[in-house]
Amino acid sequence: MNTFQWIGKLLSEYWLSFLRGMGSTLLMAIVGTAVGFLIGLLIAMVRTIPVGPGDTPFRRGLLRGVNAVLAAYVEIIRGTPMMVQALIIHYGLFVPMKVPSMLSAIIIISFNTGAYMAEIVRGGIISVDKGQFEGAHAIGMSHRQTMTHVILPQAIRNIMPSIGNEFVVNIKDSSVLSVIAITELMFVSKQAGGAYAKFVPAYLICAFIYFVLTFTVTRILRYLEKKMDGNASYTICGSQSDPAAEIHVKREV
Repeated sequence: MNTFQWIGKLLSEYWLSFLRGMGSTLLMAIVGTAVGFLIGLLIAMVRTIPVGPGDTPFRRGLLRGVNAVLAAYVEIIRGTPMMVQALIIHYGLFVPMKVPSMLSAIIIISFNTGAYMAEIVRGGIISVDKGQFEGAHAIGMSHRQTMTHVILPQAIRNIMPSIGNEFVVNIKDSSVLSVIAITELMFVSKQAGGAYAKFVPAYLICAFIYFVLTFTVTRILRYLEKKMDGNASYTICGSQSDPAAEIHVKREV
């Protein structure tokens, strides 16, 4: 049989396994990206807390210590491959604790993503004009209130493409977790290919499924980005001098 015939045969026999593998891949990518984003958001908010001359020595020392720990976490995670992290964390920590493999995989992806998200969110926060911070502080907002109500809504919109890219990366990078026996898409492809020693047809199926997943996710995220932009034209109602005034604005798209 030629390659296309083998692809048809493997699909007819292992389509359910491929479907389950795709489900596991999506589950790890979605949950890992969401939890990783929350980790990165928290780290970025902490690392952007200003240290002023009026702060007590204890507060300055505490912030510097926390920032040093968080910076070390980010650098170590970003400086080592996810496969190495998975092997060390899963077999060194989670196996002795009898943590299920799927939960172990989600935790590994979450902590890996959190390090990248921390820098992505921090970059988004820094990109917001300093006048926004100054204005919020001038009206008495705390750092948390400034972040929650003023800075983060703008920063998150700015970093949406990077968040989407991280999600796509997680869909593909979850393939390395086959080393800890997670039955995701790559693991299933190895099993299907190994049954007949026909790995190329199995990997072609795997590649096609990954492409469909990433292509679909990319289009959905672009649609969400456009939705976050709002309408191309809008009306500003009222002003300090004339509450009844209206200004029609058309934004370039």
